[in-house]
Amino acid sequence: MKIVVCIKQVPDSEAKVVALNGQVSWGESPLVINPFDEYAVEAGLQQRELQGGEVIAVCIGGESGKDALKHALAMGADSAILICDPALDLIDSQGAARVLAAAIQKIGLVELAIFGRQTIDTSTGLTTAQTARILGWPMLALAGSIKIEGSKASVERVIEEGKQTVSANLPAVLSVVQSIGEPRYPSFMGIRKASKAVIPSWTLAELGIAGLKAVVTRTELLNPPSRNVACEIISGSSSEEIAGSLVEKILAEKVI
Repeated sequence: MKIVVCIKQVPDSEAKVVALNGQVSWGESPLVINPFDEYAVEAGLQQRELQGGEVIAVCIGGESGKDALKHALAMGADSAILICDPALDLIDSQGAARVLAAAIQKIGLVELAIFGRQTIDTSTGLTTAQTARILGWPMLALAGSIKIEGSKASVERVIEEGKQTVSANLPAVLSVVQSIGEPRYPSFMGIRKASKAVIPSWTLAELGIAGLKAVVTRTELLNPPSRNVACEIISGSSSEEIAGSLVEKILAEKVI
């Protein structure tokens, strides 16, 4: 079975996001693999262990995206592909879906495309469904477990009302949640393998995509106005005196 796991590189969850020159900036915060995508990699590895085959990690981004791909390789993915092109700088979820669908088709003979439930930077959770639509494949979302039997995939979906079992014919697109299993730690041998891996980069031209343009426009972003907060400690010789002073302050500031 050929399994593609689509991952994304995002700012560390501890990053402080600010607006810089009208654009989102996370300063010097490190970039990491999207935490939810680690579960997608784990899901792919589980199915490889059960069904055989290979797991291919795919990421859209700049050269730094190779670090996220190497993390997937260290976890156990067989190979990785970076999609890197200057035209992808302002891409939205619909554009990302077009690119990922083209990459999956270029890889060929893919039976499962697995995503994390969402990314922590935009948190839209739309790319999975949009990719499935472009491919014309069924989508099984929010999978907490996956079972493959022949040419059919069944998943147990984790939803607000409880759990729901649904199935679809392969090939299919899946998104997974944390119930799929705790992502395995990269092994020492996996880290060594990943450090030596040569990760190919594909451009939009190589994917046969031209004229990619974001449908969602971005307006100029502004930082919230700063607030100056002062703290005054009221003292006195007795609690009655302190209470009286506090009442005078409240009335003077027209709080009540």
